[in-house]
Amino acid sequence: MREMTASEASRSFSAVLNAAEHGETIVVTRAGRRVAAITPAPRANGGALRAVFERWHGTPALDDTLAARVAATRETASAELDTDPWRD
Repeated sequence: MREMTASEASRSFSAVLNAAEHGETIVVTRAGRRVAAITPAPRANGGALRAVFERWHGTPALDDTLAARVAATRETASAELDTDPWRD
């Protein structure tokens, strides 16, 4: 992990981004205090997402209790309650 001042990071921002892209974390300081960390962005994992979808395939989206509560709430809601009282 490398530390640099805000001024240094500003002057060499392209190099800071290159370092982060290659897995390095850069801590930015101002007046000697740590104020930010520039870290590599997380990579998407399509395989893990597919595994979750396959595991959930065929599973009901709502259980009966939640479905009943949603239906009851929808019945009690009215268009009048859905308006913005501050906007006339």
